[in-house]
Amino acid sequence: MTDVPVDTGVAARTPAIEGLTEAEEEELRAELTKVEEEIVTLRQVLAAKERHCGELKRRLGLSTLGGLKQNLSRSWHDVQVSNAYKKTQETLSQAGQKTSAALSTVGSAISRKLGDMRNSATFKSFEDRVGTIKSKVVGDRENGSDNLPSSAGSGDKPLSDPAPF
Repeated sequence: MTDVPVDTGVAARTPAIEGLTEAEEEELRAELTKVEEEIVTLRQVLAAKERHCGELKRRLGLSTLGGLKQNLSRSWHDVQVSNAYKKTQETLSQAGQKTSAALSTVGSAISRKLGDMRNSATFKSFEDRVGTIKSKVVGDRENGSDNLPSSAGSGDKPLSDPAPF
């Protein structure tokens, strides 16, 4: 592909819109140019005003962070006083109360079931067996014997091999 120079004057011109004379077209183009120049000027003025505003804020000790903080506080306040926020807060509060009541009921039911289970014959039998084993283990340790086979051993009884898993 080769570069071909383009004449911007010719490329920018388009055939007149139907219904417009060449004089009207020229007048509209002149007005367009004038408006575009005004836009450029306004942008330059706005940039200068923004710089001046920044300088004034700096001299007054106002920082961008302070302004942002103030805007966020104002926005948060606006959210809190909105109807949507109030309705959501009320709904979540009611949901929390209902959830709390439900969990309390579940906790009471579990507590009651555990109490019933603890009073059952099976649990009493299990508790007695655990108590017996504990008293044997703790009782033997208090007497100075740990009732565990030692590696030195007495030599008269060989240690049995544990059953494979």
